[in-house]
Parts: sequence; structure tokens; C-alpha cells
Amino acid sequence: MATEIFVEQYDDYEIIGGEKFMAPSPNMGHVNVTANLVTIIGGYARINKLGIAFADNFDVHFPDGSLFKPDFIFVSAANEKLFLGNKRGTLRGVPDMVAEIFSRSTLKRDTGIKKDTYERNGVKEYWMIDPWRETVEVYLLRDGKYEFGGLYQNWSEDELARLTDEERAQVEFEVPVGVLDGFKVKIKNIFGWYFEP
Repeated sequence: MATEIFVEQYDDYEIIGGEKFMAPSPNMGHVNVTANLVTIIGGYARINKLGIAFADNFDVHFPDGSLFKPDFIFVSAANEKLFLGNKRGTLRGVPDMVAEIFSRSTLKRDTGIKKDTYERNGVKEYWMIDPWRETVEVYLLRDGKYEFGGLYQNWSEDELARLTDEERAQVEFEVPVGVLDGFKVKIKNIFGWYFEP
């Protein structure tokens, strides 16, 4: 006798400005960066009871009607009412922080309409992560508008060796997390396959 298998189907899409866009499946490097953010930022926040981090493929319903699946989501303990007791398994409201990891198909949306939507809805901190250049571009919400918070790069040893002493002194090796009072994440640990102490 054949066994019946039931597979729950769901649509993997986002709604931006009332229009539905398919959300592509991430590649291995993309998944690694997401896992690293959840492990480092989420781990620190959980240990210190400051909030909870979520990985991609988690629906966020914003007040303006947009539906996104950010690659990384952080909700502070003060904002937990957004997800506690939510039986539908989605987040309704505004997370404290989101990050998007670029892919070729989403780059334009991540730097344009998504950034504008996050700003308009009041996301306090937005990271745009370029996995090819290994950079993190940070935006912090001030008086309802995003201000550039810095561009951080994962420098290789060869790249660092080519810099002058003065240039090397300017290099930052950690990215501060504004919504966690400046807790810092090593850039190498955002992009690496293993963590450095």
C-alpha cells in the first residue's frame, strides 16, 4: 500500500508597492553570511536577553503593506510583541534591524526600493552586504531618514600589505551594530567559513 506524503506548499515571493516579485533561492555563500549574522548577532543578543535574530525566508509584513523576506532580521526585546504569540509564524510590524545580501537578481531592489521601504517604515538599521567585494554598507535611521553609517571591507592580507602605514591605520576590522549599543562584529567572521577569535 502506497504511503501518502503531504507537502505544504507556499509561495516564495515578496510584495513591493503592491506588486509581487519572486524571491530567488540563495546560494551557499549567501546562506553562510546569513548564518554567520544569526550566530554572531543573534547569539550575543540571546545571551544578553536583548532580542532575537531570524534568517531569511521569514515573512515580514510592514505597516505600508509591503511583504519582504529580509536575509537577516533582528527584533529587540523591547519590540518582542511583534512576534510573541503570533500563530501564523510571520512578523507583523517593523524589525529593529535588517540586512540584505546582494544577489545579481536582487541588487537593484536591495539598494533602491527595499532601502526606501525600510526607511519609510522605520527600520532603525539597514546593512547592505556585497558578498563579491565582501563589504558591509551600514545605514542608520536619524529623524526618519537613513544616514550613511560607514562602509566596511574584508581586507585580504595581500591588500593590507599594499597599503601605506597611514592607510592601514584607517582600516576598520569590525562593524558596530548600532541597535545593540555598538556591539562589534569582526568583518572576517561575517564572510568566513570559520570564526576567528
